[in-house]
Order: sequence, then structure tokens, then C-alpha cells
Amino acid sequence: MKTYRRFFQLSAGILAVAGLVLMSGSPVFAQGVGELGGGIDKPNTNRAGTNGAAELLVPLTARYSALGGATTSVLSQMNGLEALYANPAGLTNNQSTSALFSRLQYVADIGVNYFGLAQRFGDNNLALTISAWDMGDIQRQTELNPEKSDATFRISFINVGLTFARPLTDRIAAGATLKIVNHTIDDLRANGVVFDAGMTYVVGETGLRLGVALKNIGNELVYSGIGLGRRVRLPDQPTDASVNTVQLESEGVQYPTLLNFGIAYEREMVAGASATLLGNFRSNSFEDDQFSGALELGFRNLLFVRGGYEYSRQNNETFFKGYSFGGGLQLEFAGTEINVDYSMVPTDYFGNIQFITVSAQL
Repeated sequence: MKTYRRFFQLSAGILAVAGLVLMSGSPVFAQGVGELGGGIDKPNTNRAGTNGAAELLVPLTARYSALGGATTSVLSQMNGLEALYANPAGLTNNQSTSALFSRLQYVADIGVNYFGLAQRFGDNNLALTISAWDMGDIQRQTELNPEKSDATFRISFINVGLTFARPLTDRIAAGATLKIVNHTIDDLRANGVVFDAGMTYVVGETGLRLGVALKNIGNELVYSGIGLGRRVRLPDQPTDASVNTVQLESEGVQYPTLLNFGIAYEREMVAGASATLLGNFRSNSFEDDQFSGALELGFRNLLFVRGGYEYSRQNNETFFKGYSFGGGLQLEFAGTEINVDYSMVPTDYFGNIQFITVSAQL
């Protein structure tokens, strides 16, 4: 009976993975997703930088970044709000009520705040997440006034996510996230909707965990607003004619869709120590494929040390060095589990990228 049940669960997981892969290549979900895979025969390097909403690719939490983004399989002790960024199915780790706040100090003095709140209802979990980018005041330069001046403008990226997840069996979980993307660049606006979907599978009591997630599925992001207005004089008009106001149309840009496959092996060791080895393969629609590996060491479920490395053929073409590291504390006060995590991502040319994440689960 156990063998039959395990076979059924494994088959369901394989079918779910196949379904996600087929969706990623279908015309309905494509919008460039059909270009997934930057292998030798079909590199995506020439598409790099042509997608929109690139902030959707930036890690937002300390544990995820310290492990090189290799958490698609979702660690068993991971806070559900932090896990859902890599895989919406990870929200099933939430056992009651959870809250999370994360601060990312990105390059060029850019700051990102990330907040999340989750609640469990029976077997179901719901979560609300908000990320807000602060780029400060930017000096205004135009084609008519190219020199820097005291005039400034602001850029705002705010993304709101709603996630639903539930276990399908005692070993398989599934989840989906709807994200509302909002961009404001001076007097230009853009709004869009994207989806994430994922599943996780726990291979019995072996300590092995598998995960798959398809992220950023959506139509094109199109900008509009008075910033696209121009005052021009038509070629056939006399020189003393009135200037005409025309509204330019912005061409849409595609979202950076990607497909993740992850695996993790968790092992309890002597004297309350634990070790988790993680691996991840990411197929990008606008960049080369990426491979990630990571290791997390835990001591009495109190102190954690982490390190990760992410490799792609474009490593030498970006300011990222590829490796990351961090650590965290897991504390308990009056029945409330509190996690404090920190990570650092070294870069070339810029200062180190730093994350600090605080989460609590009642």
C-alpha cells in the first residue's frame, strides 16, 4: 500500500512538472516564454536587457539570496512568506499567522522594502506581499536641456502579490501568486499583472525535496502618460503656424519569464547539527540558463550559516561575482518563532549588496 501511494504521489508530481513545462512553451502563455532556454544551440544573450519589469528578478530576502536563489525545492524550516518568493507552494510552510519585513540595500544607493503577511485557514494559506523600490531623486536631463540642473524627478516601482497555496497530499503542495506591477517614471505610468505557479514534492522520509516553479507569466508592460506628449511643427506647415501636440505610443515590453527546477537534501547530524545541500536550474527567457548550488549548516535550530554560488555563461558580463553568503538566528519567545537573517552579495564596481530579513510566526 505504501509503495502504491508513493508511486501515485511521484507520478502526480511528474505530471505537474510536465504540465508547467508545456505551458511555458504554449502560445497562450508564451510572450517570449517559448524562447526559454539559453543553451548552446539557442542562446538568449542577445535578448538580455530587452525585457521589462527587471525588478521581478531581484531577490528580496536574505535567506534566498544567501543560498544563491537555490530554494525552489523549499527548505522544511523556511518561513512560508520567504519561501513563496522562489516557489508559491512554499507558503504551505506557514502554520498559523506570519509576518515578514525585509530590507535590501541594492547598488547605486537604491533601497527596496519588502513586507508580507500570511494566514492559514485550515489546509489553505493566503498571503499578501508588497515590495517598494526607493531610487531617490534623480537629476533631470532632457534633449533640450542635456546639462545637469537642480531639477529632479522620481522613479517608483511597487509590486503587490496575492498568493494562495495548499497541500494536495501529505507530500505534494501547490501554489500560485498573482502580482500587480506598478511603475511610475516621472509622468509616465505602467501597470500590469503577472502570475507565478509552483509545486513541491517531499520524497518520503529520505530528506530529499523537489520543486518546480514558473514565474512572471503575463502580457506586455506598456507605458503611457503625458510624458509621451511632444509639441512639434509638421513638415508641411508654415513657419508661423501653431505648434501641434502629438501623443507618442509606447511599444510594449515582455516580462522576464523563467522556469526553475530545484532539489534539496536535508540531513540531521550529530549534536543537534544539520546540513542542507541545494541545487537549482533556471531557464530564462531573456538570458542564459543559470545553475545554482548552496549549502546551509544549522546548529540546534538556533544558528544558521549559509553560502551559495550561481553560474551562467554571462557571469563575466555582469557586476555580480556569482557567490553569496549569510547567516541567521531562529529564536522563540512566548510561542512566537522569530527569524533574523542577513546576507551579502559581493559585486564588482559597486558596493556589496546587503539584505536583512526579520520574520515572525505565531
